[in-house]
Amino acid sequence: MAVVGWIDVASAVARRPRLWPTALRQARRLAAPGWWRRRPFLPVPSGEYLRFRMVTQYGDPLHRPEPDDVVDYLQWCRRWDNAVAGR
Repeated sequence: MAVVGWIDVASAVARRPRLWPTALRQARRLAAPGWWRRRPFLPVPSGEYLRFRMVTQYGDPLHRPEPDDVVDYLQWCRRWDNAVAGR
């Protein structure tokens, strides 16, 4: 996945402080097991998972994530977490 795509995503999320806790929670949930033992030593999903998500979202495993789509996803996750917590 190109770094430029992730910079655009990070920038879109950075402009929305209400989504920061959700973004961190999702990063923790989606991080590949043992991420601290492998480069780039960041809690990111596995490449296999990211390719799967790009295929299911865009039909192309090499497609870059669209910042607006990531923001929409995080907003959905935030609403879902709030709904579950309210049960």
